[in-house]
Amino acid sequence: MDATINEMDDIIAHEKRMAAMEVHSEAWADGAMEGIESDILADAAIATALEETIRERGEDAALALVDTLRERILRGEFTPDRSIQ
Repeated sequence: MDATINEMDDIIAHEKRMAAMEVHSEAWADGAMEGIESDILADAAIATALEETIRERGEDAALALVDTLRERILRGEFTPDRSIQ
């Protein structure tokens, strides 16, 4: 039973991440169409994410998020067209 609940939680979390990516992609495209450079869009997105994380979960959670993002960058997770071996 616990495995099924955990599997459902994973599926729900995945669906939420996919929906969030779609919303963010649309907002990014809107900003780009307005002539906002990608580095400014990225800064605003990261600042908003950190502010909301701090507001909801505190500074330690925001720092943990930054650490996790650094590790994911170093692993190449965000590199476009990367090949997975």
